[in-house]
Amino acid sequence: MDAPDQARRLSELYDEVLGGGRATADPRPLVAASWERSLAAAVDPELDAPPVIVDQDMVAALRENHPLQAVLPVLRQTLTTIADEASHIMIITDAQGTILWREGSSEVKRQADRIALSEGAIWSEEKIGTNGMGTSLAVGRPVQIHSAEHLVRRIHEWTCAAAPVHDPDTGKLLGAVDVSGPLRTVHPAMVALVTAAAQLAEGQLKVRMAAADEMLRARNMRHLMALGDAPGALLTPTGRVLAVQPLEWLPDRLVVPDGADRIDLGDGREGLVERLDEGFLLRMPGTPVRRTRPSLRLKLLGAGQPIAIVGGREIALTLRRAEVLALLLLQPTGLTAEQLMLQLYGDEGNPTTVRAEMHRLRNLLGGGVLDTKPYRIIADVTGDVTEVQKALRSGDLPKALELYAGPLLARSDAPALRSERDEIDATLRRALLDAGNADLLWQFAQTSTGAEDLEIFEALATGLPTDDPRRAAVSARLTRLLD
Repeated sequence: MDAPDQARRLSELYDEVLGGGRATADPRPLVAASWERSLAAAVDPELDAPPVIVDQDMVAALRENHPLQAVLPVLRQTLTTIADEASHIMIITDAQGTILWREGSSEVKRQADRIALSEGAIWSEEKIGTNGMGTSLAVGRPVQIHSAEHLVRRIHEWTCAAAPVHDPDTGKLLGAVDVSGPLRTVHPAMVALVTAAAQLAEGQLKVRMAAADEMLRARNMRHLMALGDAPGALLTPTGRVLAVQPLEWLPDRLVVPDGADRIDLGDGREGLVERLDEGFLLRMPGTPVRRTRPSLRLKLLGAGQPIAIVGGREIALTLRRAEVLALLLLQPTGLTAEQLMLQLYGDEGNPTTVRAEMHRLRNLLGGGVLDTKPYRIIADVTGDVTEVQKALRSGDLPKALELYAGPLLARSDAPALRSERDEIDATLRRALLDAGNADLLWQFAQTSTGAEDLEIFEALATGLPTDDPRRAAVSARLTRLLD
């Protein structure tokens, strides 16, 4: 049966079933169940008004905080081109059916606007009856709703296929991916397409979750290690078990109620939970409270002497020791002797040399600062270089400049540190030039990196007011740099 014939037959069936007369057939079980839910929610099949629509400020807030924002590129790549060529639109909703993103054919978007199939509209079954997005969210699986299978008559000229997207961490419903179009554009492959897109999105979310888990372990593993041989575990904020000692004594996930300091371990035992900056530390009653770790502060930027401050004790570092600590600061999950060797010396190194240097460095800094297998920092560590990186990521240029004393270990030839140094300098420089703030450019020009940068001084010559007393110094420096 072709699409027009199918639509005509569905329309006849719709009138028979909802008209209260004798039906010659039954709707698909999926559709019949959805109609029943929608009618129970008091959705009028003759509804002419649009569904509930939230304002654009609310849409912007929902987008900003929604997990699917992170996987929007893969969904666009998978669906938008195909949808545009096939006279469809791609739609992404949240778990309540609110349309957060809509992309695709301009002509189809204009048609969709007439039925409020647009950003901010809520297309749950409870608001607009049977439809691809709402029904997919209701049943938790991919669906296709065609023509008069929609409960509301004014949507009968449309066909849509949708698939739900779930959080790989908690399994909770995050939203739906939908492809919709006018009736003539129906295609049997649309369900397979949205299903594949939803699976890709969940796969990307799983990759991001694994990366976040690794960072959480790296930053918080010291709390578990501080328990010594006593049983304990490191949990994510949602209760997943990331690390445990001894092994295999806990399920994969535990329920941690808000504000709880004791939880049921599921086998009659009770555990104590302590909130960390990220996640929780679980320990058994009677085990000692976490021992405090020494603090370590690393000053590695600029041409001056690299410094390590351990618990208030200032230690001058040789270049090689500063290089080792810089690499471990930048790689919080740790490095093997072989990895350290490659990052310090390239192919010319020797792991034995690295192990000997690490032994001397551990003796210099004292206990509780460095660990082996792999080599990593287990103290509560901060560093000027990572703080500059954090400020740049957040767009806080004044903070980045306040912390930036110059290049990272300017005398170092270690391959990994040369690369890191160049990336930080280039990122900071580009951000300053793009911002065009003359005061920040001047501040950068006072560093050893900015002092020899022709483009920085050209930007200052353009950006400083004509009566600014700094123009004379800028002009003199430009003359020298251009000679």
